[in-house]
Amino acid sequence: MIELELKKKEHSIKMGDICGEMESTITEDTLFIENGEPIGFYLRQTPKKLTMLVDVANNELNSPRVPKVKMDRGTRKMNLSRGINHVQQYSTSLGACMPRAHMRRDYGRTSQVHSVASAKTFIKAMLLACAEGEKLLKEYMPEQYEKQLKLMQENVPNKYQLSNLFSSSISNFNIAAPYHQDRGNLKGCVNLIFSKKENARGGKLHIPDYDAVVDNKDGSLLVYPAWRNMHGVTPIVPITENGYRNSLVFYSINGLQKFMEDE
Repeated sequence: MIELELKKKEHSIKMGDICGEMESTITEDTLFIENGEPIGFYLRQTPKKLTMLVDVANNELNSPRVPKVKMDRGTRKMNLSRGINHVQQYSTSLGACMPRAHMRRDYGRTSQVHSVASAKTFIKAMLLACAEGEKLLKEYMPEQYEKQLKLMQENVPNKYQLSNLFSSSISNFNIAAPYHQDRGNLKGCVNLIFSKKENARGGKLHIPDYDAVVDNKDGSLLVYPAWRNMHGVTPIVPITENGYRNSLVFYSINGLQKFMEDE
């Protein structure tokens, strides 16, 4: 695995800007280092067992058995501004949901997908894939693994822990997000981002602070602290009618600390 020292660079990109098409700067297995500290990594291909689990989850996600929510990031106006045709976009969430900021006392919520019988295979495959992903995190970033385990124990009630290291998951179909920063995530934690792509190009992650463009190979895994920097996703352009790019993401949300006393 290559060790890459990330260095801050000047840029003029702002929150909400649309990410254009870019060439990948990170295409090989890479460990990201900042100020001597590993903060994430990219694997072009996950181990066989993990690959099989992600394939099952992805097949279920693409089926009508898993409920989805249509996203408005794929409006025709936005896609036309990117010079591409409109593509269908939707997502599915698992685990804990973000507390409602406008409510004085918001009782924690979990995704309703867990109560849908036809989604059980998807949920099982996702949880098993997450467990395998956590093993890779422990292998390549053991200090981060222990740090995140401690952060979860101190900030996320047991009933809102989707796994040992994550409270939540979102699976996105064809979603190329504009530049944003995941400020709702629990600081200090990394995300697991599994990619599935067929007959499509794009869907790469651009991190302007380092001018880094992470490749988005089918079957790849990106581990990154999404709370740390602004980032955007390059356009997803289907090459054939049924082309797509899915991202299956695990993360931990902030704001659940107030429910610790309810344990």
